[in-house]
Amino acid sequence: MNKLEINNISKNYKDIKALRNVSICLEENKIYGLLGRNGAGKTTLLNIINNRIFADSGTVTLNGENVKENDAILRQFYFTSEKILFPDAMKVKNIFKWTKEFYPDFDTDYAMHISELFELPFHKKSSALSTGYKSILKNVLALSVNASYIFLDEPVLGLDANHRELFYRLLIEKYSENPFTIVISTHLIEEVSNIIENVIIIKKGQIIENDTCEALLQRGYALSGTQPHINNYIQEQNLTQQIIGEECLGNLKTVYIMGTPASEMPDGLEISSLDLQKLFIQLTNI
Repeated sequence: MNKLEINNISKNYKDIKALRNVSICLEENKIYGLLGRNGAGKTTLLNIINNRIFADSGTVTLNGENVKENDAILRQFYFTSEKILFPDAMKVKNIFKWTKEFYPDFDTDYAMHISELFELPFHKKSSALSTGYKSILKNVLALSVNASYIFLDEPVLGLDANHRELFYRLLIEKYSENPFTIVISTHLIEEVSNIIENVIIIKKGQIIENDTCEALLQRGYALSGTQPHINNYIQEQNLTQQIIGEECLGNLKTVYIMGTPASEMPDGLEISSLDLQKLFIQLTNI
């Protein structure tokens, strides 16, 4: 089984610690969500994995072989980022040809087909495309290169709801036909929560969660009741260290907890599950 291992990666920008000793392992043929607030280090991490920038320390390896300046390995990766690497004057149809020179498995027919679904204008220069259609172009390329590892940084930036739904559908169809590893970095957590299998949450340059989506959601829950009831229960059960957030409205209080809930709750307290977005917000607010 192929394993992409990120080992003890650190990166500083002057006085800013963008990444601090980050270590994760990406297994083949899985869909990962890389989640974090603005400035958390998501894009920096993706840039290092894809050899766009270099880490100050640490390594990125595929099956034990260093990725750094390794063209043979890097041709197995495809990274869509905010930065556009093809010339502004190049037309969309020529970008397909240009991409195939770097990725021989690029499926031009498929790219043309899904471009028509997105109504992507073939004869326009890339510089003339709107923000949304620039995102669509990058997504068309990512879906067509047939690389083993696809890294998508804010893939639906500027897309309307219809185009976002189409992109997610095509992504799942492509993955189902021939699985590959996908890493999606996005702020639209609700939209990808049913797509991703594993969740990596990064906060201030450090990984704070790395688990399957199912397991992570099982560990988070909300507990609601009057403030006296909640406070007494938290103290009795010694749950203070497990609290990741709380909200108060008048005499009512809700606490968000990471842990295993008791099988039975005392009268006056209500337990409820958290969706991925709510859990993410609480984990990254503290």
